[in-house]
Order: sequence, then C-alpha cells, then structure tokens
Amino acid sequence: MNDQQLHGHLLGQQGSRRALNTPVLVIERDALQRNIERMAAFAAAAGLKLRPHAKTHKSLDIARLQIAAGALGVCCAKLGEAEALTEGGEVEGVLITSPVVSAPAITRLIALHGRMARLMAAVDHPDNVRALGEAAAGAARPLDVLIDIDPGIRRTGVASAADAVSLARLIGQQPGLRLCGVQFYCGAQQHIADYAERRAAIEERTAYLAEVIGALTQAGAPPRIVSGGGTGTHHIDAALGVFTELQVGSYVFMDRQYAECDLAGDCGQPFETALMVDARVVSANSPRMATLDAGFKALATDGGPPAVVAGAPTDAAFHFMGDEHGAIVTPGLALADIVSLQVPHCDPTVNLYDAYHVVRGDTLIDIWPVTARGRSR
Repeated sequence: MNDQQLHGHLLGQQGSRRALNTPVLVIERDALQRNIERMAAFAAAAGLKLRPHAKTHKSLDIARLQIAAGALGVCCAKLGEAEALTEGGEVEGVLITSPVVSAPAITRLIALHGRMARLMAAVDHPDNVRALGEAAAGAARPLDVLIDIDPGIRRTGVASAADAVSLARLIGQQPGLRLCGVQFYCGAQQHIADYAERRAAIEERTAYLAEVIGALTQAGAPPRIVSGGGTGTHHIDAALGVFTELQVGSYVFMDRQYAECDLAGDCGQPFETALMVDARVVSANSPRMATLDAGFKALATDGGPPAVVAGAPTDAAFHFMGDEHGAIVTPGLALADIVSLQVPHCDPTVNLYDAYHVVRGDTLIDIWPVTARGRSR
C-alpha cells in the first residue's frame, strides 16, 4: 500500500498528523517555505545566483518552490536524479555535479541534453572530456561543462591549477563542448561547528580556488561561472566574493549536523528544522526507557543519532536498537506516544522514504513523492 492509499483520507483533517502510520517522513510546510525564502533573500543581497542541490530533497515539489523563490535551477549529484526531476519539463536549469563517465550514462546524458534548454555537467579527466566531446559532436548545440576542482579531499576534481588549464585547453578543442566555468565544493569543511575555525579553513581553500581561476584567466579561459559552497559555508562564501553561484542544499531541512554549527558567526540559527521523522512508542515496559518504531531503516546512521524535537524532552538520548527500533531514554512515555525526531543527516534519510508528509501544525495538508528516490545511477 502506497502513502496516498495509507494516508490520503487524512488530508485536511485537524490533528491528522497523529494518525499517520509510523515511522513517517514529515515536512513542516511553513518552516520549509521560510528557509527557502531566507536563503533566496541572502543570495540576492549578496549578488549571488542560487543553484540549490537537489540531492538533499530529491523532490520536484521542493525544486519548484526553490525556483519560484528565485533559484536559477538545481544541482543533481547523479544523472538519474536529473532525469527524474526534469521528466515533466518544469525544471530546466540543471548542473550534474558528479562525473558522468560510462558509455551508457554518456548516451543518457546527451539524450537529456537534447531535451533540456540548460544542462551542465562537471568534468575532471581528459578521457571523459574526449568521450563527452565525441558523444556531443552531433548535438544541436554544445554541452556546457564546468571543470571540477579538487578542494583537497581527493574525491573528484583536477588536482592542480596546471591540470585545470590543461583540461580547459582540451575542452576548447571539442566542438561538442563549451567551457562555462569551474566547480569547487569544500565538503570536508561544511560541518566544522565553530564559525571562526570554519572560516579560516574556507579562506585557505578559497585562496587556492582564486589561484586556479587566475591560471585559467591567464590561459585565456576565464570562468564565467564559479559554482560551489554549501549550507555550512554559505555565509563565508558570500563574504569572500569568489563564487558566482551557491550549491546550498540542506538549508531547506536543517538536519541535526547543521543545527549544531554556528552558520553565521552569531551563535544563532538562520534556518529552522523543517524535516522530521515521526516515530511511535511500541514498547514501554521499562520505567526509564521507551522503544520507538524507528531504527536503522528509518534514519541514516552516518551522522550519529537523531535529536528529539517534540513528544519527549529535547535532551533525551536516542539509541539505535536495530533495523526497526530505537530507544528514547526518558521516563513517562506511554505506548503509542509520538516522538518527532530531527534527522541526523537529511540526504540519505530522505532516500529511505517514498514520500514526504507535509504538515501545518498537527494537520496533514499534502503528500509529496520523493521524486528521485533511489536514482543513484
């Protein structure tokens, strides 16, 4: 039974959130909208374009809201995400941030390019540039590409300014490709909790990015687009003035990892918790502990345990108790009580669910599919 069949009859009924089958992925609609509008206003005030990362939410409904608020398009980590989110033609501006290298995937990429007005792909290797150039040679227009620059984590990206210049020259030799700029994402720095420490780390990496941009400019390939940044560093990225667009993602939801960071240097929090997993007490036989129906299959575990938002004391400790269960260490919970949990890491948690249950207060107002769930290739 799908989510519409389970819960469609609850739409609009006051208090219907408590009647949802659990565990369930819940969005606070008004908090989500405020987060989207705050980031859009921040980017506009800083003179930056906004290209939010859809790997966070994998949702056409949320992408629509971001674009309506001023985003020029979205980023997708994987080709499959881009295919899913653009199927209806509503999302036109997409940057695929991970390399697309296999022959079948390149065929799909060129087909997607033919169906879209604005598609860009990140590249970091000469062999991939040649393969993309050959595949795009017969297209109606060149495929736009960004050179991915390694920020030091050795995951993807060219390893030096010299390599960036060499790749730019090779791209210039491919009639099917057009170089539009560079991509630079400092993932390792996003969750440094202390603002001053995070700023120092980003200042050092941004100085390196500026060196690469300088080398490209001197070589006759100045980047028109400098895309990158993230929720954890957006405030610093804007102040440093090197990026032209931000790839922020998790700000829409504010998971526990980002909520623990001082994002703006004022010990406040510019964004609200908008995403939760509601879980239900299924066993309450211990006087100081209750068992919930949310375990490893309901919450991503790479970011540690979730935090309690409502239904139990916010300082109550959560412990994973297996695939289907978690424990809340606190007295007073009764069988069937609902506990709302702030997810530890939103992106992989979202990928565990088929749908968002959108609420306003305690009322279910909509059910949105996780459009690109499982589209990891």
